[in-house]
Amino acid sequence: MAFQGFTPETSEFLWELSFNNERPWFLAHKEQFLRVLDGPFKALGADCLALMRQRMPGRELRLHVSRIYRDARRLFGRGPYKDHLWFTIYEGDIHENSPCFWFELGAATYSYGMGFWETTTAQAEAYRRQIDANPARFERLIRPIEAKKYRLYGSEYKRPKAERPEPIGRWYNRRSVSVGMEKDFGGDALSEKLPLLLADRFEELIPLYDYFLEFFRAAKG
Repeated sequence: MAFQGFTPETSEFLWELSFNNERPWFLAHKEQFLRVLDGPFKALGADCLALMRQRMPGRELRLHVSRIYRDARRLFGRGPYKDHLWFTIYEGDIHENSPCFWFELGAATYSYGMGFWETTTAQAEAYRRQIDANPARFERLIRPIEAKKYRLYGSEYKRPKAERPEPIGRWYNRRSVSVGMEKDFGGDALSEKLPLLLADRFEELIPLYDYFLEFFRAAKG
């Protein structure tokens, strides 16, 4: 099944789920979930993976799609279902703590980007060492990304590890690093061209992705 675009009903379902996050309501709307969210979302992930494999030949790219069901051990007073879904495309056989391309869909917005959800202490240290070894190289990588108005994500240390000149400084003192863009639901999300748009955006982030892979692998060694 090729991706044909989400529909306004996709957003409506997620809004209703956020206000009716309980098993009886979900079971009564299971067919709608499969039709307007689950099926299209998985198709989008599969199409993006296929396009990225074409553009990054020779790499072992894999896809991870989130489930609608929350971990029952981590509800923390929330309902049993997520009101947003995401998928990641990553390289190799390690999904957790690895750099990835990502797409996330909610009722009001969708977003996409690349980076780490979280990093280990060893990865964060390897990241800073790599920047310090050649700050000019890192600055060349991030300037075009900042020029395209990507948002920088990632929690900052309460006590900075070190002072660095901008633009490096705002990237340097973070526990994890990710860049992305957020859009209002609608527009390209309703188009069958969304996989191509995402592949184009992911492709322009490949140089930074490769940089992240370097310190990810250094931390593993």
